[in-house]
Amino acid sequence: MAIRQILRRSLSGERRSPSEVPKGHLAVYVGENEKTRFVIPISYLNQPLFQELLYQAEQEYGFDHPMGGLTIPCNHDFFLEVTSRLGGL
Repeated sequence: MAIRQILRRSLSGERRSPSEVPKGHLAVYVGENEKTRFVIPISYLNQPLFQELLYQAEQEYGFDHPMGGLTIPCNHDFFLEVTSRLGGL
C-alpha cells in the first residue's frame, strides 16, 4: 500500500483498532492541539529527519504520551512534508 493512501486513510477520520495497522507500520498521533492519527512505515524510525520529530516528542512528553501512543507535537502540514520527503527515499 502506498504511503499516500495510508496517510489519506489516517486523515479520513476513520477510527481503527490497533490490530488494523498493517504489518510493518505503526500509528502515531500528530498535532499541537488537536491530534490526528497517522499510520507510517516503521522504516521511518531510522531516518534522521523523523528522529528529530521523535526527539521533540521526548522533550514535550517524555515517555508518557497523552494519547496512549506515540504523540508528535508538530503541526499536520509539517508532518506531511516530512513524511512526503521520507516516502521518496
